[in-house]
Amino acid sequence: MKSFVAAVLMLFASLAAAEPQPGFDYMQTQAVIPTDNPSKIEVTELFWYGCPHCFQLEPTLNAWVKKLPKDVAFKRIPGLPRPDWAPMAKAFYTLEALGLTEKLHQPLFDALHKQHLFLPNDEAATVDWITKQSGLDRKKVEETFNSFSVNTKLMKAAQVFRASGATGVPTLIIDGRYYTSSTLAGGNEQALKVADYLIEKVRQEKAQKR
Repeated sequence: MKSFVAAVLMLFASLAAAEPQPGFDYMQTQAVIPTDNPSKIEVTELFWYGCPHCFQLEPTLNAWVKKLPKDVAFKRIPGLPRPDWAPMAKAFYTLEALGLTEKLHQPLFDALHKQHLFLPNDEAATVDWITKQSGLDRKKVEETFNSFSVNTKLMKAAQVFRASGATGVPTLIIDGRYYTSSTLAGGNEQALKVADYLIEKVRQEKAQKR
């Protein structure tokens, strides 16, 4: 009996240690998504400021990003599966255009999820908040928010979301070819472990092509 129990425990241990499985822990993207720098392994987070799961992942993700190897590049793209997510995508690109990402990225999450200052689909309130937090002229913020360049980036973000095959956020895309999420992997920590696995997988695939 003891030997049977030991065998079962060993089986569970081996399953727990098994490498992530395609179709379960991660998926291939529907189309290959071009990366910014082919010499790097690119990790892209699809996110939405209004998403509580993205908000919860943020501290863990930031700590993980700080430890990424030099051959890995990280970036964020706002997820755009539906029109009412557009205001927060515009907010992201407005912060980027005005050089405010480092200063206001986390505070915008906090404004929505801790302070509940406005709804994520309220464009006017979003512009007001950015104006107040940045100290910039409201007209400048509003013009940037509604600019051609920001709207062009929105269209590209929507294309990336469709090409990824993702069904929600947060989603981590690895080098434009694979993606995982807390839903697929079974939690935030697990998703980052799967991302680590996929980074190494891509690294080996690139090495074989040289």
